[in-house]
Amino acid sequence: MQTTPVVKVLAAWVLVVLLIGAGFIAVVAIMNARLYSPEHRVDRYLGALQEGEGAQALGLLNATVPEGVDPRLLDGDALRAASDPLEHLEVQDAHDTGPDRVDVPVTFRLDGADHTALFPLEHTGTDWGVFEVWEFERTTLPSVEVSARRARDIAVNGIEIGLQDGRIALASFYPAAVTAQVEGTFLTSPGQQSLVLGPDGPPASLALSAEATPELTRAVDEQVHTFLDSCADQAVFQPTGCPFTYLTTEPLAGDIVWTIEDYPTITVQENDDAWSLSTLQGSARMETTLQDYLSGAETDISESVPFEFDADLRVTDDDVTVVPDISY
Repeated sequence: MQTTPVVKVLAAWVLVVLLIGAGFIAVVAIMNARLYSPEHRVDRYLGALQEGEGAQALGLLNATVPEGVDPRLLDGDALRAASDPLEHLEVQDAHDTGPDRVDVPVTFRLDGADHTALFPLEHTGTDWGVFEVWEFERTTLPSVEVSARRARDIAVNGIEIGLQDGRIALASFYPAAVTAQVEGTFLTSPGQQSLVLGPDGPPASLALSAEATPELTRAVDEQVHTFLDSCADQAVFQPTGCPFTYLTTEPLAGDIVWTIEDYPTITVQENDDAWSLSTLQGSARMETTLQDYLSGAETDISESVPFEFDADLRVTDDDVTVVPDISY
């Protein structure tokens, strides 16, 4: 029995349809395993972090920013800086945790130590009836609390942040390395780093303690010198608002000349939440001519006058003010 031409054509069409169907099924399987997989969703999120695209990362993660928490680490350079220290960042195979739910591990190294962050995702349906849709489970971003003693301004992941009451809470994506330090002209502190792995557990925290730089002592010394020199410029026995004076009952017969013999040695002290100066001690020399009441004879006077005084010290990262506290 011979196969008719019509049957041959129909068979060819059936074969073509079967091949197209098989190809479509294969393409769908490949797309679901790659572009529509939970691992790919996590990879897109990590890419947004590395590019500093905070809005995209927040949408992909299906997360909200906690109320009352500062969001400045969630975008741009600060966000990129949180990912930069993470080495060998790799998305691992998802593993089932329940019906339509998986955990996707992300492994990386930080400062030579291995870490893993887990991302829970859920299957929420399909696109076009064939492509799987995976979404991150809803979550709230974690936060990092940063505090600083004796400093008002700090740098966190490279951006300047002012503190209220010495502390601030900052929202953070994850995984993230949050680095904070004080880096002003007059105040500094070693950098500290905290690793944020996820929203679970207590908030990460960084506690900074500012230290005085040599520039702070030099700035205080310069202001004390300027203050005492202005006192020495006053040609009177008791310069106004100054720590030294000369007492005499004899009439003045010449000009009064003050010079500073010994300027105080500056010692900046660290208190719990502020800075102070130790008592400032030095000596001035007073030179003039006095006249004796009875004989009228004139006598040249040159005497060393010791003095001491306290001063308030006000310091920010880039400004220093010394306020002498003079009492008679």
